[in-house]
Amino acid sequence: MSNQNLVIYKFTSLYRVLEELHLDLNFKLLFVDSENSLNDLMKNLKNYIIVSNKKYPNLEDQLILISSPINIFKLLEKINVEFLKLQFNSQSEVKFNNYIFDLNSREMKKENKKIKLTEKEMNTIIYLLKSNKPINIGELQKKVWSYQPDIETHTVETHIYRLRKKILNTFEDNEFIVSKKNGYQIK
Repeated sequence: MSNQNLVIYKFTSLYRVLEELHLDLNFKLLFVDSENSLNDLMKNLKNYIIVSNKKYPNLEDQLILISSPINIFKLLEKINVEFLKLQFNSQSEVKFNNYIFDLNSREMKKENKKIKLTEKEMNTIIYLLKSNKPINIGELQKKVWSYQPDIETHTVETHIYRLRKKILNTFEDNEFIVSKKNGYQIK
């Protein structure tokens, strides 16, 4: 069974139809008929889509089926597309400390503040995040900028300086990227 969860919220007729097909579905089927039950379920559930027959405020990842009847194959296709979107979006987010990095929109977020990052800025941050040790300028030139390590350039230092300034101005964080004697590191 898949780790995808389809939550049918206050839509009994749809649940009954899908329950009959549950052996052929590639997701777990759950039914909830109260807001409290839904809230309890959401605390422990990941990778889910909520299907209902009307829009409920404060619910994310909601698929609303207003028009009926609906062809079951079209419905299943629509549900699978929603799960693919959910998977794509979840893979595009990297969380570190109190920051969220959206790889698709190239944004860095913390609380209610965010900044746009260039592709090189995002690649630099991700490369530094993947390492638990300081990364020297030569390695960043080779891995992020695809430069030969023996070329004399101050590209890395300039980008790191500008990136630090951008982060300081928005998030008031002067310690996000730190300089060590043997390179740069994100703490």
